[in-house]
Amino acid sequence: MQERFYLYDDTENTKTRFVSFVGENQRFDLAITQTNRHYGKSLVLDIQGNRFAIIGPDDLEEEGYLEFAFQLNEEDAEELRSFLAEIV
Repeated sequence: MQERFYLYDDTENTKTRFVSFVGENQRFDLAITQTNRHYGKSLVLDIQGNRFAIIGPDDLEEEGYLEFAFQLNEEDAEELRSFLAEIV
């Protein structure tokens, strides 16, 4: 039997917020996990779309980041960006 090589194997207490809201064109079902693991950024999971991204304030300012990460059009990404700006 081959020995497993771990790069890391940590356990950490986290805070997770589950939120659902309806935008102009679509519904957002999110899980937002705050942890010390990612330099103060949040792990944002789109439960319905089966996508996730590690997001901080700097990522919200990066053009096209939410569109790419969550496969959204510009209008839907702006609604998500507006919501996330309040909490990350």
